[in-house]
Amino acid sequence: MDKKAMLGPKVRRLRRDHGLTQAQMAEQLGISPSYLNLIEHNQRPVTVPLLLKLGQQFGVDLQSFAEDEESRLVAGLREVFADPLFDGSDIKNQDFRELAAVAPTLGQAVVALYRAFRTSRDDLQTLSERVADREKLHLVQTSSFPQDEVRDLFQAHSNHFADLEAAAEELWQEGRLEKGDLYRGLTDYLLNNHSVRVRLLPSDIMGYAVRRFDRHGRRILLSEMLAPSGRNFQLACQIALLRHRDLLNQIVESSGLTGDEARRLARIGLANYFAAAVLMPYARFWEAANQVRYDIEILRRRFDASFEQVCQRLTTLQRPGAKGVPFFLMRVDSAGNVSKRFSGAGFHLARFGGGCARWIVYEAFRTPGKIHSQLAQMPDGTTYFSIARTVVKAGGGFRSPPQQFAIALGCDLQHAAQITYADGVDLENTEAATPIGVNCRLCPRLDCSQRAFPPLNHRLIVDENLRGLSPYLFAPPAGE
Repeated sequence: MDKKAMLGPKVRRLRRDHGLTQAQMAEQLGISPSYLNLIEHNQRPVTVPLLLKLGQQFGVDLQSFAEDEESRLVAGLREVFADPLFDGSDIKNQDFRELAAVAPTLGQAVVALYRAFRTSRDDLQTLSERVADREKLHLVQTSSFPQDEVRDLFQAHSNHFADLEAAAEELWQEGRLEKGDLYRGLTDYLLNNHSVRVRLLPSDIMGYAVRRFDRHGRRILLSEMLAPSGRNFQLACQIALLRHRDLLNQIVESSGLTGDEARRLARIGLANYFAAAVLMPYARFWEAANQVRYDIEILRRRFDASFEQVCQRLTTLQRPGAKGVPFFLMRVDSAGNVSKRFSGAGFHLARFGGGCARWIVYEAFRTPGKIHSQLAQMPDGTTYFSIARTVVKAGGGFRSPPQQFAIALGCDLQHAAQITYADGVDLENTEAATPIGVNCRLCPRLDCSQRAFPPLNHRLIVDENLRGLSPYLFAPPAGE
């Protein structure tokens, strides 16, 4: 029996919304009241002919009516009650299913309330981060940095923009692009549709720039230092700015960004998103990612993309009905400066200052090019699986050396089994997870030997006659 055809609670709600008894609705549908009673109690499926009658008699949208909303609500409730806040509570999967079936509105309210709680908790932590660094106290009463506003915009959309995905798919059709020869297809599209030519120029002419659009000369100038994947990416990015500027502006204007700098940065970020969607078309990339179990090396070869491009694209797989593993991502340099962050899967990344020295992203610099993996546990008990590897961005020659970054990509422990890098890792043994925190100011772990600063909620004890692994000694928080 098709699980999706078990729509009893929906039929019951529809009947009650119309103020009908079972006998009255059964008469309108041409079935017996006893059969309708079995349907409402999920003991009989809703057949296609009966579904059509429901649409005719009661004017319901058959597609939305037949969607498996109950399964999505169960998944949402399971995420809510997976929070360490509910550790020790005896809540079972059957409880989620019963609530979703009998009182879906109440279940949706629980999910909405939890999301509001998480938002408030994250906002409080963000405020704590700002107060933690006295050099940044002025930020509490001033507007956010433009880049922070743009990151919040992408975070609010779960790093997924359906309209840009559709526009990228449209480009493949319009430009008759071919896998394996994307550069030629993009250059031909620019020439035929925008009268724009593409030229590769020496690095001594391009200087610090890797792409420059000559509006008057109708040329795109690319640096010879760009790798093939970088050239394709930059051409697709320029196509977004030429062909889909109205769409980019529409998204930016509806975002509520406060300044011109933030709006320009958002437009660039959205153009970059479009470019990644062109290099790695959603459906094909999502299918391949699942098939190879998120093996980044295979994906980068298959889609002629860089390691970083693939990692960032993996964070965007949030299309309804075709979702991938919800990843978080961070990019740092060797000094600990964060230049990219996306906090998917509920993983909280520090907005200011460095992260946790125990997190594997910093260990990646010790062995460049090698993929490291780690089970890590936050102070609230949530456990994550993450990988990290260094990447190198081409420079401009001897006097402009290449840049080296470390990329961290991770997910909640419940999704780790889907990832090839977790093979051989004992995912059940959370006791072996490395204890980490957001950063030293916000981390309550007092036994950390790598602590650089005292935590906010503990009073510092200075004792010249006592020295531990960490240079700090702390008193417990007030009230303990």
